[in-house]
Amino acid sequence: MDSKEEIKAWHKVKISDRFLNAFRGMHVFYKTSKHFYILVLSTLVVVVLGFYLKVSNLEWIALVFSIGFVIITEVFNTAIEIDIDLTSPGYHPFARDTKDVAAAAVVLSIFTAMIVGFIVFLPKIF
Repeated sequence: MDSKEEIKAWHKVKISDRFLNAFRGMHVFYKTSKHFYILVLSTLVVVVLGFYLKVSNLEWIALVFSIGFVIITEVFNTAIEIDIDLTSPGYHPFARDTKDVAAAAVVLSIFTAMIVGFIVFLPKIF
């Protein structure tokens, strides 16, 4: 068990170190995510399409939030997978279920982003 001093030190991390830890987390996501390049490519496609079709400011807000929603759920999914791999290195049905539910969150966020994309882009294409 951690001593009180260790627990206290854990809670007294400087704000600058917290940001460094967050950027380290982004780097870990970049290194461990299997879908990072797909996220970047799809984001670029949406941005290029948005400029080409001259979407409004409100539509840009919807697109940016949709892109962010997908990326954030993918980051959480990666964090959950890392944790499950650490805490349950062998096969366990609950570990599988946890990973599957986290992956379902990513799929649901992608479906939501696709619906937003259809609402924004289809009227401009047709």
